[in-house]
Amino acid sequence: MNEILIKHTKDFFRKTFNSEADKVILSPGRINIIGEHIDYNDGYVLPAAIDKIICFAFEKNNSNIANIYAVDLNESVEIDVTKEAVLSEVVWTNYLRGVLFQLRLKGFEISGFNCSFSSNIPTGSGLSSSAALECGFLFGINEMFNLGIKSIDIALMGQSAEHWVGINCGIMDQFSSVMGLENKVIKIDCRTLDYTYHDANFVDYSLILFDSNVKHSLFTSEYNNRRIECNEGLCIIKENYPEIESFRDCEVDHLMTLKAKMSDNVFKRSLYAVKEIKRVIQACEALDKGDIQTLGKLMFETHEGLSKDYEVSCAELDYLVDLAKAEEDVIGSRLMGGGFGGCTITLVKKGSEAVIKERFTKLYTEKFNIDLKIYDVKVSNGTSLYKN
Repeated sequence: MNEILIKHTKDFFRKTFNSEADKVILSPGRINIIGEHIDYNDGYVLPAAIDKIICFAFEKNNSNIANIYAVDLNESVEIDVTKEAVLSEVVWTNYLRGVLFQLRLKGFEISGFNCSFSSNIPTGSGLSSSAALECGFLFGINEMFNLGIKSIDIALMGQSAEHWVGINCGIMDQFSSVMGLENKVIKIDCRTLDYTYHDANFVDYSLILFDSNVKHSLFTSEYNNRRIECNEGLCIIKENYPEIESFRDCEVDHLMTLKAKMSDNVFKRSLYAVKEIKRVIQACEALDKGDIQTLGKLMFETHEGLSKDYEVSCAELDYLVDLAKAEEDVIGSRLMGGGFGGCTITLVKKGSEAVIKERFTKLYTEKFNIDLKIYDVKVSNGTSLYKN
């Protein structure tokens, strides 16, 4: 599928600019195996790049103008790279303007160029197409103009570009898009940005995303509430246990002694954070041993925590995970992302994918009268220069 996308992007570039692209860049979306809502709680996340990508084609054009075509949208924009970037009403262009703003901020000087890009990352499904857009665009400029920007700095500048757009994201999306490796997940320490790779060669299992095709409007307000509740819980813990600096230093036993001092919601949010941080560590240990069954069990436990303690699930996501639990050939499933809609990530025994997809689709549509979208994904390499 990616080869078709690459050919399509290069053909469009040739037809539009009447020349061959000088650089072709592949920039992937990402999944998160486990570690949800832990990035802002000083915990760990366990993401991976996937084989759904944005393909970019580039060449210099000896002017001051960047001519950029979004092939899928049939839209284009011209940006003067010598002038300071400003936000536009055309939303997709702002992620690219944010990258140009970061380059200017850090003292890099570039000239004009031509660019076209096309994607097979499903938008709105929680696979971080915006991070792939920022990081792939910056990676291409870095290659074209030999700027010497390191991979980790491409990720950080991509994050800053998204902040400039107005989305206060963590580092996970850009980091995994740039730093991903085939058949590896990345354990990222969200406090220090230290990272380690762990085997994720799911030999006997397939990773399938079941997209609920819903987005509930609660997300923004409830996300902010969760951050406030976690902060309140941590403050109470620190008051009573001064040696504890964050949830990663806290045990469930500590929390139990403080239950009476916390509101019900604050206790539940704190309990989830403490348990999820430990689950990420256990997941890495399981992957290092090739123990995919244990990983699956931890995924089910995470969903239970997200649904009951963190309360960021919804009826549609809970139903998809309940369907997964009832299947002998499914060993793990959970909601992925912020919650209140989006996808579940599910580990399915190879050979049973078709039957399970058909069953889930039928039952989900019957219950909610909503079409279920399904994406097969593989753990893949991060942003890279395509070589014919």
